[in-house]
Amino acid sequence: MTSTQSIVDVRRAQDRATTKIAWLDSKHSFAFGSHYEPDNTHHGLLLVNNDDRVAPAAGFDTHPHRDMEIVTWVLRGSLVHQDSTGHSGVIYPGLAQRMSAGRGILHSEKNDSWTLTGEQSHSEPVHFVQMWVVPDESGITPGYQQLEIGDELLRGNLVTIASGMPEHRDATAISIQNRYAALHGARLEPGQSVQLPEAPYLHLFVPRGDVVLENAGALHEGDAVRFTASGGQRVTATAPAEILVWEMHAGLAAA
Repeated sequence: MTSTQSIVDVRRAQDRATTKIAWLDSKHSFAFGSHYEPDNTHHGLLLVNNDDRVAPAAGFDTHPHRDMEIVTWVLRGSLVHQDSTGHSGVIYPGLAQRMSAGRGILHSEKNDSWTLTGEQSHSEPVHFVQMWVVPDESGITPGYQQLEIGDELLRGNLVTIASGMPEHRDATAISIQNRYAALHGARLEPGQSVQLPEAPYLHLFVPRGDVVLENAGALHEGDAVRFTASGGQRVTATAPAEILVWEMHAGLAAA
């Protein structure tokens, strides 16, 4: 469903729900887990945008997912992924990862890369953003994909990280099972700017640094903006920053 009313809805970092325990500091842009908000369940096709920090030697034990496209983007540190399809590996900054839960998958995510690499254990937390979008077909075969996206490519440019949109088939990006959605990212130095795409739904998230959004003002680390029937604005860094942008050409009812 496409809305014709243009809306730019700024959501501040401090207004997010938080799950904080000994090993996890997780901030939720949308209703998640025990933090149920009936008026904040999604935007467009995006259901989850979790900003997570996990302590070393800790993480999420094996748990199930179904009928969800899960994209993980690491900002600092490293995260070990293992799943029931036999995939295992270390995700680090610049390595995009997608897991298609399909008809059912089990996986774990932990900050213990030394168990796979044989290197010495470390004391650095891992900081990552995990995003869930609905697939446009249920019950697909579970799958996994990862792709290195070079730092030089991301610097000063809005680059497609993950997409199911037909126009991105030739782009260097991981694929997701939704033809109406794409994730873009950029790393910006002060003064650098990028232009947002236009779409029925956009979601801009600032996981690191400070930027200014044209006609909306300053955005700081952890802030987000939900656009409806909008786009085309410029985002300019005022400090070293990273942004993640979901471009969505359908809403949940049309997925």
